[in-house]
Amino acid sequence: MSAQVSEILRKATNGTRISSEEALTLFAEAALPELAWAAEQICQSKHPENVRTYVIDRNINYTNVCISGCAFCAFFRPPGHPEGYVLSIDEILRKVSEAVNLGATQILMQGGLHPDLDVAYFESLFREIKKQFSVHLHSLSAPEIVHIARISGLSVRETLKRLQAAGLDSLPGGGAEILVDSVRRRLSPRKCRVDEWVQVMRIASELNMKGTATMVFGMGESFADRVAHLTAVRDLQDETGVFTAFIPWTYQPGNTTLGGDSVGGHDYLRTLAVSRIYLDNIHNIQASWVTQGAQVAELALRFGANDAGSTMIEENVVAATGVSYKMDERGLVDLIHRAGYRAAQRTTLYEIVKLHEA
Repeated sequence: MSAQVSEILRKATNGTRISSEEALTLFAEAALPELAWAAEQICQSKHPENVRTYVIDRNINYTNVCISGCAFCAFFRPPGHPEGYVLSIDEILRKVSEAVNLGATQILMQGGLHPDLDVAYFESLFREIKKQFSVHLHSLSAPEIVHIARISGLSVRETLKRLQAAGLDSLPGGGAEILVDSVRRRLSPRKCRVDEWVQVMRIASELNMKGTATMVFGMGESFADRVAHLTAVRDLQDETGVFTAFIPWTYQPGNTTLGGDSVGGHDYLRTLAVSRIYLDNIHNIQASWVTQGAQVAELALRFGANDAGSTMIEENVVAATGVSYKMDERGLVDLIHRAGYRAAQRTTLYEIVKLHEA
């Protein structure tokens, strides 16, 4: 271990915030075991109870019609495409019912930027779900909020207030990808800018809503771009405290316009560990079995992650790339136990529902 890396990790594990330059040094120079050790030390200091969590949810993609046309997305279809769809409200309610019957406490609902689905559509949908089910609606990413506001002729604030009144509880961190405008112009030029993504989350916090932050990496961005993304998230968390969790995951190239190769488990675990070390103000970091599979997700619980994610009763976006890992509740519990921890089901806001002793 170099003296510089050693000093950075010593600072971080002693509770001192590291700089963006120091995070970049860790990306470029630190060995994987060094990062794992430091990330686990920091994770244990935040979660000394030796419990790692998961949530039961369903990811309902209400439409795949999207005007954004992101180069990294295999899921979307342009307006008018024969494979485009919009789920009926009855179909969505059926999916919610199935999920609730399987123990789901959260519904994660995301879709494309559909040119015709305005705020009134989502108000009707959310009210109907809340009328029939007691479930947390963790739905609509920041780009969807910006798009809905635009086609509805409303401000983002008014859009969020109306959706919240209809039943929206919190916002997922999707659509962040890499929060660097030069990267976004290359990959998703018709999606919201960095300042717009940040502003959605800032306003959500002002309305007493919580959200998560994500990062999709491995799309040709630099380590400096990843650090810039983490800095944007850390700065906003300092300002608002809006984020309950951070979820980094890797780009999957199958069936996408961008193509290329996916980064491997080594880069995933490195990025996960640096995220835990750098994001000192975010309590929860989530592993991504959806893109990495169970074995790497198990390792992730020793690289700074304290949450194994969700059962994802349904998942379509990553599956559209040809990557399709499956995991039920028993599988997640076993994964956590194999990593050496007690497993606990949680809510969206990280309240414990039940504890599974090993």
